[in-house]
Amino acid sequence: MKEQQIENWKVLSSEYISHEPWFTVRREKVQLPNGSIIPSYYVLEYPAWVNVIAVTKEGKMVMERQYRHGLGMVGYELCAGVVDPSDANPMEAAKRELLEETGYGNGEWQQWMVLNVNPGTHTNLTYCFLAIGVEKVGERNLEPTEDIAVELLNPEKVKDLLLRDQILQALHAAPLWKYFAMDK
Repeated sequence: MKEQQIENWKVLSSEYISHEPWFTVRREKVQLPNGSIIPSYYVLEYPAWVNVIAVTKEGKMVMERQYRHGLGMVGYELCAGVVDPSDANPMEAAKRELLEETGYGNGEWQQWMVLNVNPGTHTNLTYCFLAIGVEKVGERNLEPTEDIAVELLNPEKVKDLLLRDQILQALHAAPLWKYFAMDK
């Protein structure tokens, strides 16, 4: 069977309706390959994001708990953050975030997977990393807007949290599920 050719949409007009540090949105008028026009298509622009599955030398997983206002609840997450313009690359951003938020570092690092929260509306990628053999190397350096509890959990506990839908951040659950599927 011949693969169907899929074409890009044509942008007829584009305007920013919000240009804030954490909420940049543009509205575009687009024409689909079949001629249909969508008069208002919204695209959310964000910088690249990173997250880290960090496992200590003792085999514990470095997890965070924090309040998330969108859901109005406290939940478990991986260490995560934004790739800053000063970061050389996503891995350096991930190492910086792990140290800043948890005080952990070192270990053997690898890029684990790349995701997008919603390719229909978001422009950024999330780079997920696996860091094995991390250790406490310094003090945390939280931003004024961060209130994060760091917990070292057994892998069985993290898997149980996933099975009970207690890790709701999809960009964190996906790399964790891959980690457990790969029988790490």
